[in-house]
Amino acid sequence: MKWEKLRPPEPDDPMCCCECDIDQYGCCCDCEDLDGAFNRWLRERPREGGCGPPFRGAITDKLEISMIPVLVLLPLLLRVAALHYLLGVLILTALPGLVLWYYYATHRKKTRTLFFLTLALFSLFYMYYLFVAEILPRGDVGRPQQCAVTAGVILTVGCLVHTKRGPGLVSAELQGAQGRRQEAGETPTRAHGSIPSAASSAEEALAAKWSTCPVCKITRPPRAGHCRTCGSCVQRLDHHCIWINSCVGQANHRSFLLTLCVFLSTSLYGISVVLRSLCPRQHLMTALLYCPGVYSQSSMALCFTCAWYSSIVTCGLIYLLVVQVANISFNVTEREAQLALRNKTGRRRLWGLAVDTGEFSRGFYHNWVEFLTMTDASVAPRSSLPDLV
Repeated sequence: MKWEKLRPPEPDDPMCCCECDIDQYGCCCDCEDLDGAFNRWLRERPREGGCGPPFRGAITDKLEISMIPVLVLLPLLLRVAALHYLLGVLILTALPGLVLWYYYATHRKKTRTLFFLTLALFSLFYMYYLFVAEILPRGDVGRPQQCAVTAGVILTVGCLVHTKRGPGLVSAELQGAQGRRQEAGETPTRAHGSIPSAASSAEEALAAKWSTCPVCKITRPPRAGHCRTCGSCVQRLDHHCIWINSCVGQANHRSFLLTLCVFLSTSLYGISVVLRSLCPRQHLMTALLYCPGVYSQSSMALCFTCAWYSSIVTCGLIYLLVVQVANISFNVTEREAQLALRNKTGRRRLWGLAVDTGEFSRGFYHNWVEFLTMTDASVAPRSSLPDLV
């Protein structure tokens, strides 16, 4: 980098820095530092302790640039599928395979990704946009129906944000609190020599099941598990859900189930409203299979194709909800069910939808009471701001 030789300013020049050394190029004392910083900036080399390029890298990771083709192609493919019912059958059948292929091609090396969360939210808002732009102008959807669909979308996003607040991580504070509780519980017994009750025996049995995570090297409570995707131990770990890019554990399992129920209710109600508007003469159960004249207008065909797309997504989430309800009824998590099947210590129940390990189940009623009343045992307070990603 070349500098033009400048006339050194006079000491009384108002443009001159106060008490600075002027070199032969007319630069002040920090010229070499400025040269070095500027060269590093040109070469995109971060200075030690700086936050420029790492910050840009974090922003790039959060933006998920590889999602742009999916977000552009999805509406395009739906519009192509709306041209003819044969194209609709072909594209909607191949769409799940195309999405999975693209996911493994672009996100295979990433442990955590916003791919499915972005796709789900984009699909939700795109379906709502078509509902407002194409269905409402037809004039056969009343204000209560419009308000119900809008409220369902808002509640779905609100429940999702609440679910993302955290699954309930196992922390060092939790381990210390357990140790203090054990010491406080043992001291009175030894002092008075009383016989422990059945409840205290059960608590001691659970306390004895605390184990050390081979990865985190932290003592964790019973039913906690280590998530390889998140790299943390979670209390009562159920599974890592790719749709919300987070684990489902003791702190957010109920809100996760509530999110599923609200989304499915909104989706089913929205599909029924759209089909009643497009096929008023057809029965609701058969309108999705046969709707004469729907391909006569491009807008009607697009809404009908999107109803099919929403139905495919809804069927997959209904299966997930059924499995969740079955597991809760037997007081078993998805992680425990998979371990029981691998170790051949559980029995399949309800036509294979649930796995009964017989370890924690206390009957249908008590299992649901335990699920609905369980709380996060973490001692450290959770952040008031949800982790949206």
